[in-house]
Parts: sequence; structure tokens; C-alpha cells
Amino acid sequence: MLRGVAAAEPGGATTSEVARTAGLARPTTHRLLGALLLEGLVDRAPDGRWLLGPELYLLGTAASGRYDVTALAQPFVRRLAELTSESAFFSARRGEETVCLLREDGSFPIRSHVLHEGIRFPLGVASAGMAILAYLPDEELEAYLDRTDLTARYGERHATPQVRRRVEETRVAGWALNPGLLVEGSWGMGAAVFDAAERPQWALSLTGIEQRFGPDRRSELGALLLREAHGLTIALRRR
Repeated sequence: MLRGVAAAEPGGATTSEVARTAGLARPTTHRLLGALLLEGLVDRAPDGRWLLGPELYLLGTAASGRYDVTALAQPFVRRLAELTSESAFFSARRGEETVCLLREDGSFPIRSHVLHEGIRFPLGVASAGMAILAYLPDEELEAYLDRTDLTARYGERHATPQVRRRVEETRVAGWALNPGLLVEGSWGMGAAVFDAAERPQWALSLTGIEQRFGPDRRSELGALLLREAHGLTIALRRR
């Protein structure tokens, strides 16, 4: 339920939207949200929409010393935005999803707004999720694809054969490409960032309009992404 509320930030989620995300009946969802409201874990806007509550901020602050790596990632994200003039992002893997943690907009005036801080996507969706999925061990990758149907929410272009093909393309190139699969005309590229055990746990990505991601420029952007992702991997391991 909290993830359902978070996915709708900053505008907030209706009770019905949270119920669908959580797979619960609307009356049950409303009752549980009321309990979370009393604990400060959610808040309610004047229009009735549910928002993340202040207690989550305090809990997150207490946990930040152990888990927060955004300060370390910020210079890499900013450098990508400055060098490319596109919007740059840092995302983390949480289970079978990616969560966008940082956004830095470049100087190009036309921007894609598909991604924002806090948004979640399943692995294999968006360039960050594809970059991470592609570098999972084969056994883990196949198990995920066998139990996951991305088409119900993201359409036939996310059917398993197409996802497998993009996994192979990502492994060959080193970086992932999202050719407008979520929003027509909004393209993205991503590169995985690895932990000390060589597992893909984070990703750096870029998004922009299709005209800015032509074949020649994709090679240039891919090289930049891989360079910064490698640098961030080293920095995270030292930490």
C-alpha cells in the first residue's frame, strides 16, 4: 500500500488506485490507510488523495546512514547531465523493481518527464530496469521472466521474447536502450552499476526526445554512461 501511494507522488493516489496496487478490496484499503494515517505513515490532501506521511521521512532519515548512497552518486548524475544536456538519473534495485532516486536535468530545453524521483518500474521496463535485468545471472534472469508478465501493464512490446531480445542487445552493447517503449518519442539509455559481489544493484540512465538519440549519438552517450557507471561502481565499493 505504501508503494502504491509512493508511485503517485507528488500528486497523491486515490483509495481505489491504492487498492488496485495492493490487490485489496477498496473498503479494506480505506480502513488500513486510516490506520497508517494515525501513525503518520501516510497523509491526506484536501482533495482526499493519499500522500506519503511525515513519519516515513523521519524513519528514512534514521536509516540513511546505512543505505543512502545518493550523495555519492550525485556528482556522476550531474556530470552526465552537463556533458549530454539530457536528463540524467540514478536508480536503485529493490527486489524486482527499480526506484528512481536522483534526477538532474541538462540544458536542452525539451525534456522527457517519464521518470521522476520515487517512481518504480519492474525490472526489464525503462532503460535502468533493463540494464540491471540484463546483468543478472542467467538462472535468476530466466526465473524472473518465467514468472513475470509485463504485457498486462506495459503492452505487447514488453512480451517475454522482446524482453529477451533486448537483454541480449544490452549484453552486447554494454548499455540498455529504451526506444520509446513507455511513451512514444521519449527515449532512454542506461548502464548498470555493480556492488562488491559484482551484482547489478543500481543504474545510471539518460532520457530525452527521440531526435536526440540517433545511431551516431547513441554510441557517444553509451560510452559516457559506461564510463560514469564504472566510476560510480568503484566509488561505491570503496565506501
